[in-house]
Amino acid sequence: MTLYEDLEWRGLIKDVAGEDIKDKLNNEKISFYWGTDPTADSLHLGHYSSLITAKRLAKAGHHPILLVGGATGLIGDPRPTAERELIAKETVEKNIEGIKAQVLRIFEGNAEIVNNYDWMKDFSFLDFLRDIGKYINVSYMLGKDIISRRLESGITFAEFSYTLIQGYDFLHLFRSKNCILQAEGADQWGNITTGLELIRKIEGKEAYGFTMPLVLDKYGNKFGKSAGNALWLDINKTSSYELYQYLINVDDSMVTSYLKIFTFLSREEIEELEAKNAAAPELREAHKALAREIITDLHGEAEYEKAVNISNALFSGNVKALSLADIKVGFRDVPTVEIEDNGTTLIDLLVNNKICSSRREAREFLNAGSITLNGDKVTDENLAITRDLAIEGEVIVLRRGKKKNYIVKFA
Repeated sequence: MTLYEDLEWRGLIKDVAGEDIKDKLNNEKISFYWGTDPTADSLHLGHYSSLITAKRLAKAGHHPILLVGGATGLIGDPRPTAERELIAKETVEKNIEGIKAQVLRIFEGNAEIVNNYDWMKDFSFLDFLRDIGKYINVSYMLGKDIISRRLESGITFAEFSYTLIQGYDFLHLFRSKNCILQAEGADQWGNITTGLELIRKIEGKEAYGFTMPLVLDKYGNKFGKSAGNALWLDINKTSSYELYQYLINVDDSMVTSYLKIFTFLSREEIEELEAKNAAAPELREAHKALAREIITDLHGEAEYEKAVNISNALFSGNVKALSLADIKVGFRDVPTVEIEDNGTTLIDLLVNNKICSSRREAREFLNAGSITLNGDKVTDENLAITRDLAIEGEVIVLRRGKKKNYIVKFA
C-alpha cells in the first residue's frame, strides 16, 4: 500500500489540490507544513489528529515544518458566529513556548518549528497591500465559506484579512524553505487555497494541499471534548488517567475509525481488533489499544501503565497500591470531607458528613460489609478515624456500596 493509499484508507483525505499530489507523496521527499494559532498554552486532542497525520508524513521521509502563528494568533481566525477576543502579545508568546515543547516531544525532536511573527513583524501595512493584497480579489475572498457566513452578522477587517496573512505564510515557506505542501484540518481549506493562489500568481508555480476531515464523535461533536471541556495534550491540564477514561469509553461504532486516524497500527492489526470488538465488545480490546497508542505516543509507556493501574484500582476498590499523587488524579471529582485528627468514630464520620442519612442506615451499610477504607471492609462503627489510617498520612478513600467514593482529608 502506498502512502497516499494508506492515508485514503485511514480516512485522512478530504479536499485535495494538485493533480500529481499522489506522485509527490508516494515517490518524492518534499517539505510540507501544518500550522496552528497559539490560542492556549497547550494543544488539545482535536489538534492531535492533524499532528499525527503530519508525523505519518514525516515517517514516510517528508520534512515536517510546524508553524505556530505568533502573528495570526494576534488577530484570530474568523469563527462562524462571532469575533474572537484578542489575545495579549505576552500571552501569545507564552502559549507558543508550551506548544513548541509538545510538538518537539511528539516528533522526538525531528520537526522544524517556525513562527510567522518572525516574517510578519517587519512587513509594513503599505508593503503588504502592494506586494500581497493586490493579487487577491475581494470577490475571491467573499467566496470563502467562513467569510460569506459572517457577512450578515458582521466581520471585522482584521478577521477578513486573516486568510490573506495565512496565504502569505504558504508563499513565504514556499520561497524560503521549498515547502510545496500544506496539510490542515478541513476548516482550513479556504486558507490553503489562498496560499496556492498567491504562489500561482506571484511565483508562477504549482503547490499542493490537502485537508483532513474534522474528527467527530457519534453525536457530531468534535472529538476530544469531555463534558464540553477540551482534553489537553499537556499532562498537567489533562492527566493520562483522564485521557484513558475518555478513550476507553468512546462509542463502539467509532473506535475502528479512531484507530485508523490516531495510531500507527497496520491495517491487519486494526482489522483484527475490529473483529475482536465485534465478537466480544465487553472486553474493549480495540478501546484499550486506542488508549495505549495515543497515551504512549503523547506521554510514554509509564504514563499509560499508571493510567491503567489507577483505573483498575478504582474499579476494584483496592487503592492501597496507589500513591497519593495517583489518588489525587483518579479521585479528582470525588466528594471530599475534611475532619480533625481527633479520633472521631467511623459512624460519626458517616452521619455527620451525610455519607449516610442516619445512624441506622450507617449500621446497615457496616453490617452488610458495604463500607471500605482504602479497600478494606470495616464493620466496627466505633473505629477511630485517625491519620494513621491515611495513605501517606494524608487521605483515606472511603467507599459506600459498589460505586460511591469519598475522600477523607485531615485538616
